[in-house]
Amino acid sequence: MKQKVLFVDRDGVINKDSPGYIKSWSEFEFLPRSLEAIRHLTTNGFDVILITNQSVIHRKLVSKNDLEDIHTRMKEVINHHGGEIKDIFYCPHVPEDRCDCRKPKPGLIVQAQQKYQIDVKKTMMVGDNSKDIECAINARCGGNILVQAGNERTAEKILADKGIVPNFIVNDLYEAARLITNPDKKVYPQ
Repeated sequence: MKQKVLFVDRDGVINKDSPGYIKSWSEFEFLPRSLEAIRHLTTNGFDVILITNQSVIHRKLVSKNDLEDIHTRMKEVINHHGGEIKDIFYCPHVPEDRCDCRKPKPGLIVQAQQKYQIDVKKTMMVGDNSKDIECAINARCGGNILVQAGNERTAEKILADKGIVPNFIVNDLYEAARLITNPDKKVYPQ
């Protein structure tokens, strides 16, 4: 069977983002329809892989164990609702570290590509930030989708200043999921 992979950002796409960062499970709040979106993707044969910057570790706001706990609980809730996150790749660094894994650099997608032998040209990335769209382009994903999480105007302006236009702009992860699984639209790269 052909592998279908969707890379998805976490904060602002699956859960509500916070200017103070998500530091514990009690601060984690699923966005409306995100659980339904992941279930829809899973039942339509997609491997959903999380690609997320988590500088909270480097900033010493949480430990790796704390972050793993948040992710374990998140995956349990997603599984309970019929969806699945195949894997999670995160960058623990701050921008000043100039690492290769912090979005917009493609390092996290490259790690996923190597681990699962993914043909990245036949994947898409969904995110709420200009860094997500740039990461998809830098990794040479087949497409990208910007979700409107309240900062889309800022994201669109940053991208426009760089001469980048997202392939699609939708309201949320659910609309992205419906768009890429619609056989009439032929959005997902073949």
